[in-house]
Amino acid sequence: MSIKVDTLSKVYGTQKAVDAISFEASAGKILGFLGPNGAGKSTTMKMLTCYLPASAGKAMVCGFDIASQSLEVRKNIGYLPESNPLYHEMYVKEFLYFVGNTYHLKNLKQRVEEVIAATGLGIEQHKKIGQLSKGYKQRVGLAQAIIHDPKVLILDEPTSGLDPNQLIEIRKLIKELGKTKTVILSTHIMQEVEAICDEVIIINKGKIVANHSLKGLLAEHQQNSLEPIFVKLTKD
Repeated sequence: MSIKVDTLSKVYGTQKAVDAISFEASAGKILGFLGPNGAGKSTTMKMLTCYLPASAGKAMVCGFDIASQSLEVRKNIGYLPESNPLYHEMYVKEFLYFVGNTYHLKNLKQRVEEVIAATGLGIEQHKKIGQLSKGYKQRVGLAQAIIHDPKVLILDEPTSGLDPNQLIEIRKLIKELGKTKTVILSTHIMQEVEAICDEVIIINKGKIVANHSLKGLLAEHQQNSLEPIFVKLTKD
């Protein structure tokens, strides 16, 4: 398993944002990580990417411990956070060279060209990031997440702000990446999960309330869509 989470928790004061969750994710499958706002999705992703320390429990990414081997974890992970922080004064291509240099990529020029083509940034590559639409900023965020060819991709709302045509293109790219990489995808769009995910985890109030294959979850609840299952499992 590329990701193995064992009773992982995060506590803020007296509030348990993530409450002793356990799950696994493997290469070749896209895992949809779902939950209402404030359920603990982004907190879990931040712990797995070593942006936040865990309060208890442990997690391994590609065999490396997130607490004691965080640098090795970061080398093997590509992360697109929900907020997608970018340097707005940098040009798209300049920014990707900057990110690639932080990973000491030897084939940097080739790799920048590859990710620009893969994410459809060709016509915008010489613009400043601050001049881009929200959809193209998302593409830049995805490009920086994959530039070092990581084994694991963690994507928090990756299709936010995309128009229908852009959404189809990015969905296709994520599906292609998911053939060889471990992908965890967080989204509020149920149709997105149904279109590209193989496995589904639903988290509510810091606890996992469903962990199944997409087909298995639909069959278990005798539904042909995810939305009524999500509503049922996350109701107060």
